[in-house]
Amino acid sequence: MISEAMINLVSKSSAIREMFEEGNRLAAQYGAENVFDFSLGNPNVAAPKEVNQAIKTIIEHEESTSYHGYMNNSGYENVRESVAASINRKQGTHFNQNNIIMTVGAAGGLNVIFKTLLNPDDEIVVFAPYFGEYKNYASNFNARFVVIPPDIPSFQPNLEAMKKAITKKTKIVLVNTPNNPTGVVYTEDTIKELAAILEQKQREFKNEIYIVSDEPYRELVYDGVIVPYLTKYYSNTIVGYSFSKSLSLPGERIGYLVIPNEAADFDSIVSGANVANRILGFVNAPSLLQKVIAKCVDVEIDLEYYDRNRKTLYGALTEYGFECVRPQGAFYLFMKSPIEDEKEFCQAAKKYNILIVPGSSFDCPGYVRMAYCVSYETIMNSLPGFKKLAQAYK
Repeated sequence: MISEAMINLVSKSSAIREMFEEGNRLAAQYGAENVFDFSLGNPNVAAPKEVNQAIKTIIEHEESTSYHGYMNNSGYENVRESVAASINRKQGTHFNQNNIIMTVGAAGGLNVIFKTLLNPDDEIVVFAPYFGEYKNYASNFNARFVVIPPDIPSFQPNLEAMKKAITKKTKIVLVNTPNNPTGVVYTEDTIKELAAILEQKQREFKNEIYIVSDEPYRELVYDGVIVPYLTKYYSNTIVGYSFSKSLSLPGERIGYLVIPNEAADFDSIVSGANVANRILGFVNAPSLLQKVIAKCVDVEIDLEYYDRNRKTLYGALTEYGFECVRPQGAFYLFMKSPIEDEKEFCQAAKKYNILIVPGSSFDCPGYVRMAYCVSYETIMNSLPGFKKLAQAYK
């Protein structure tokens, strides 16, 4: 028999994945073009042509042993240097290869840094709503998961509540901006206030509290919004990044950690993260993809595609009378359920072959999430169903 812990995890399997599987079932029944699946953040935008070209160039001009073999657990030195240089150009920072660890996506990076920093019963503080897998990542290392209730309707971090929740056992404050599921970008004022509170708490408790910033959506922002780079505001910040969304490579599992020199116990954290990368079973980030990233680190996808979807869906739903958070980044729309039980509302949406995810999956009941990283045709074809759904609740 499998472990009791895993039995519990299986019984609470991700509602997002459940919706995704439901979408496949409905597509087989009604035809894919008649099912409007907004459940999973799986980019519909093709990876930039430079990515495929880089793969071809590497395979055609390098020895296979060089792109299929092992390397330092941190990743290839030249790849890490390329990543550091790219961040420096964009953010005005001063990183080098020693600050970068290539990881198996942002999720792998989070697990690596959690393994490196956490003792059993240490606390991870997170702001609702949040990506649901965070709780499972925390449980991997027997950490306590402390949820700060949402600040509605701004969905900026509820810093007053956080200040009261910080204890001597708090080791990590986990942030995600642009945010999944709301699409909200945390403002510079919010980041400055967050940093000031944590500086004060570090002095009070005489120990380190690290911000871990999960940033797979950093490049996906609209209307000229700026995403603050947190290492500039708080020394004990560690950034986790993924190319899953910025280059439409979710299945390739390639990302990195940024560990600044200014972080307390820098040398030990870097050494620990290298060991964690190995003993968690990753060993190293995918070798071929690392080499691809070195050639494509500054390549960008067509953001206009997502922006058109964002404007179309937000405009239509608000016109129909739904209350939505206007997304500033990522590719999610967070909408208030017209009834208290948002799970019931999600079931009602299925009558129109519309698949959306209940907000309780993100510790924010009463709302639903829609991933608009779908085709524009899916958006347009779903609108009559959304309109009927709205009329049903007037």
